[in-house]
Amino acid sequence: MEREALYLEDPVKEWPLQQKWCQDSLLEQYADVIFRAEAVDWPLKMYVEYMNNNIDESPLYLFDRSFVEKMNLRVAQDGGSYWPPECFGEDIFTLLGDQRPDHRWLIIGPERSGSTFHKDPNATSAWNAVIRGSKYWIMFPNSASTPPPPGVFVSEDQSEVTSPLSIAEWLLTFHDEARNTPGCLEGVCGEGEVLHVPSGWWHLVVNLEPAIAITQNFVPKSHIAAAIDFLKNKPEQVSGFKSGVQDPYALFMERLQKHHPNLIEQQQKVSKKRKWEDVVHGASEEDGAADFSFGLGDELDEE
Repeated sequence: MEREALYLEDPVKEWPLQQKWCQDSLLEQYADVIFRAEAVDWPLKMYVEYMNNNIDESPLYLFDRSFVEKMNLRVAQDGGSYWPPECFGEDIFTLLGDQRPDHRWLIIGPERSGSTFHKDPNATSAWNAVIRGSKYWIMFPNSASTPPPPGVFVSEDQSEVTSPLSIAEWLLTFHDEARNTPGCLEGVCGEGEVLHVPSGWWHLVVNLEPAIAITQNFVPKSHIAAAIDFLKNKPEQVSGFKSGVQDPYALFMERLQKHHPNLIEQQQKVSKKRKWEDVVHGASEEDGAADFSFGLGDELDEE
């Protein structure tokens, strides 16, 4: 995998929790705190007991979106427990304040646990920081002209994704084919490393050993068009917003207009330019050219 493009090593090593967190220290502080492990809610001590003794082919994966509140953590560089790596720049979704969709998760799991192929919600990018353990990643860049990864089937509107029932089944059946597919990237992310998942990238991850990690979704300026397009044109697929938010697209555009009107103007100019180029060059499905798309998240952020 192109480590220089997707991996970072320094940010996590500066976090206070990187030095403190391990299975034993978490149990000392949070043994009776309830966390979500897929479809069940367990006290941490019960989940850790399961994690250390299970022989499941696909173990339950602790994936909790409210861990900051449950663990009384402070997310800030000044006196905080951890903070988002500065290299990713401004997260435009912070404009939504407490109305932003779910965006950060504590992830704990044993060997063999993980996530099957998916794209991150709402056309967001993500970073995933490994506190303990190691994770294997296999990824495919975002491209409208290429099919999904081998063994992954997507409905026409991309609202439904079907893949084998378990990570193990996919690895046994499709791993070799995937590794020989153009664009495939793979690698291992170890303790103290951060992996960047650009908007729209397919990715599968599996723990190679018991692991603790934190992940967060964000919208960088370079991928803002993809988020706008998703909120506007795929409202039925938008997820993570509180029930009181009736129109996420209108809310996001209102905040953008207030705080970053220049970004809206830039995206409108790019949109008009692309549409004009399609007209001039006769882009169409019939001649094999790619359809115009408002999303600009096809490449890694230069940052």
